Amino acid sequence: MNIRTIVYLLFFCTAFSLNARDNYLKKAESHQLSHEKNQLNTPGIQPEVFEMLDLNSKGLEKVKSSYEEGNINRAAEELLEYYKNRTFIKHPDVDLQRVKISEEEQKWADDAMSHHFFAHKGYQPSFFYGQDINWEYWPVKDNELRWQLHRHKWWSPMGKAYRVSGDEKYAREWVFQYLDWIKKNPLIVTDNKEETPEMENMKFAWRPLEVSHRLQDQTGQFIYFLSSKHFTPEFLTVFLANYHKHAERILDNYSERGNHLLFEAQRVIYAGAFFPEFKNAQKWRKSGINVLNNEIKVQVFDDGFQYELDPHYHLASINIFIKALQMADANGFRNEFPKSYTDTLEKMMMAVIDVSFPDYTMPCFSDAKAVTKRLMIDNFKDWRVLFPENTSIRYMASEGKEGKQPAHLSKRYENAGFHILRNGWKEDATVMVVKAGPPAFWHNQPDNGTFELYIKGRNFFPDAGSYVYAGDEEVQKERDWFRQTRVHNTLTLNGKNIEETNSKCLLWDIADPKNQILVTENQGYPNLKHRRTVFFVDNTFFVIVDDAIGVAAGDVAIHYHLSEGKMKVDEKKFRLTSKYNDGNNIIVEAFGPKEMKMEEEESWVSYAYRQKNKRTGISYHTKKPSDKTTSFITVIYPISSRTPHISAKYLNGDDNVNSVRVELTINNNKYNLHANWD
Repeated sequence: MNIRTIVYLLFFCTAFSLNARDNYLKKAESHQLSHEKNQLNTPGIQPEVFEMLDLNSKGLEKVKSSYEEGNINRAAEELLEYYKNRTFIKHPDVDLQRVKISEEEQKWADDAMSHHFFAHKGYQPSFFYGQDINWEYWPVKDNELRWQLHRHKWWSPMGKAYRVSGDEKYAREWVFQYLDWIKKNPLIVTDNKEETPEMENMKFAWRPLEVSHRLQDQTGQFIYFLSSKHFTPEFLTVFLANYHKHAERILDNYSERGNHLLFEAQRVIYAGAFFPEFKNAQKWRKSGINVLNNEIKVQVFDDGFQYELDPHYHLASINIFIKALQMADANGFRNEFPKSYTDTLEKMMMAVIDVSFPDYTMPCFSDAKAVTKRLMIDNFKDWRVLFPENTSIRYMASEGKEGKQPAHLSKRYENAGFHILRNGWKEDATVMVVKAGPPAFWHNQPDNGTFELYIKGRNFFPDAGSYVYAGDEEVQKERDWFRQTRVHNTLTLNGKNIEETNSKCLLWDIADPKNQILVTENQGYPNLKHRRTVFFVDNTFFVIVDDAIGVAAGDVAIHYHLSEGKMKVDEKKFRLTSKYNDGNNIIVEAFGPKEMKMEEEESWVSYAYRQKNKRTGISYHTKKPSDKTTSFITVIYPISSRTPHISAKYLNGDDNVNSVRVELTINNNKYNLHANWD
């Protein structure tokens, strides 16, 4: 291909790209101009609303009088006037005197004006849903994308944009979208099980979790837009009728368990507290409170961890319980939550502190996403308001300027199976968090025995994360890759996922700070049990002993997945050395059967939805005979410059039922490591 041809092709591609972009912008601008011409077509007054309301409520006297006279137009006008002047209900999340909108929220609001809806952070830039909005549009067959479209995350930013700017275009467009959504997403109640397009759509639009999301957020949107000229008496009755339908939908369709049930209950409390004028408001509020008071005992282990064993949803559960309290405090019904509720909540917060690394991040076990320091400090500040006497929460909220560090370092969460080996609370600390707990459900992954390890400001072994949730075959394949046992820092048989996740702790001994010991075991496969012994030696380095016990034969491997960055892999010496320029590095070196091999593996890490980074993964594997226990020793040693000489020997032989003994030499220093349990 000659130069002239190349230049011609580049010119053609550039012109085509610019033309496509211009057409796209013209289409968006066309909608931006034409949406003002759209008729709102607000339905007439919904008379059934007046039967849903307790017209004997204080302040509704004029509404009642007009309605009983048969003048529903005036009744609706009086009802709107009542809400515009209502002051006795407080909203913990909205203060009209202090409305602020972030740059990101402003973008969501402005994009929504041209129907580019912020449905999901994992899919950016936002998709265009058409000038005539297609609420069934599903550009990527990821269930979360379609579910979350119906959460209308951009509506509250539109409300903020309206309040900050005073521009009626935001209010008008919100009313337009609100009415359009009601029209195109009816709640269908039928015994017909036929899978029609309408029924499929309803499963997304009216799933209880999405209903609850709208139920909560529309209380704030009500406040933001109430003063607009587009918030008419007719629209008010449509809004209230739709809102009532949402609350009743939740009460009849609570999720069976888990964080969904918690979200739904907390948001029903919002509904009952914010709209006490409804006859059923007290029922809604009490229902939500009863669910939370019960579920905090069901879903939170005695040690303080939420039972899905996912740090992300543990944190979400805390904030669910808190939001219910904040609404109660704002409107005078805190006494409906017992002291045991707040006691458990405080334990949950302490669990977050223990599982956190000094940089305020947490392990991405299961379906967890990475958290930022700013987010976590904001959380701790909120928690400090509820528990001002808790010195550990104050310490975390103030970045160590107030309060006190927790009195302990290492900590075991017996029920949840999180084991934290720690030598300090400041940035230069070493912290390993081992996950080896009981069975959980959907968000939990088959990863028992895995760990994350933070040393002096760097997480050297971040968990794989989840990348995506569920959808069609292609999306499910992507999810399944990140769920595999072999992409975690643990042991596999023939590269397959473990079949059982029910670890037992055989030994937790932190009496000697120079030699802290953890021993767990999990019957991961029918004929193979994985026992993992972790020695935290000299408060500095780790020795991990993995025993594959049972009659199963096949390829047994231990896997390690490192942080992003340059790694030197020496397969002959069974050694990996990190090569970070700041001098904060580690060696991973393994010792095992003569037939053991070291190999590099495909490895990715996902800190956020649909985002992934390539990294180095390694495995040490060998063929296990059916009648023998196969054992590996791995040393993880921090270095700043020179590489030490390391040797290790497993001393037990086949006598390893109740003990593990290792002889270790690092340069000229010898260690006899011994774990014994009954």
